[in-house]
Amino acid sequence: MSTLYKYLCTPEKNGRKIGLFRILSAIFGGLIVSYLGMTLLAFIIPVEIAKSAIISIMFNTFAWAIAATWISLSFTKLEALLRFLVPSFIFAILLYILY
Repeated sequence: MSTLYKYLCTPEKNGRKIGLFRILSAIFGGLIVSYLGMTLLAFIIPVEIAKSAIISIMFNTFAWAIAATWISLSFTKLEALLRFLVPSFIFAILLYILY
C-alpha cells in the first residue's frame, strides 16, 4: 500500500509530459464531474425542470472543459485522482439529498 501511495505522490520527472493516467482521469473525471454538477444545477435553479435542463445541457461542454483542464493541471497522480473523486462524491451526495 505504501508503494502505491509513493507512486501516486511522486511528480513526473518531465513537466512537459502529462501522462496517460492524468489524461484519462481528466477526460473521464471531467465528464463525470461536469454531468453531476450540471444535474445538480438543474435541480437548484428555481424554474421548470425542462428549462433548467436546457441550460444545463448548454453549459455542460464548458463545465467539462474547465473540469478536465483543472484535473490535468495537477502535479501528481494522487492530486489528479482526488480532484476527480472529491467533487464527484460531493455532487453525488447533494443529488441524493435533493432527490
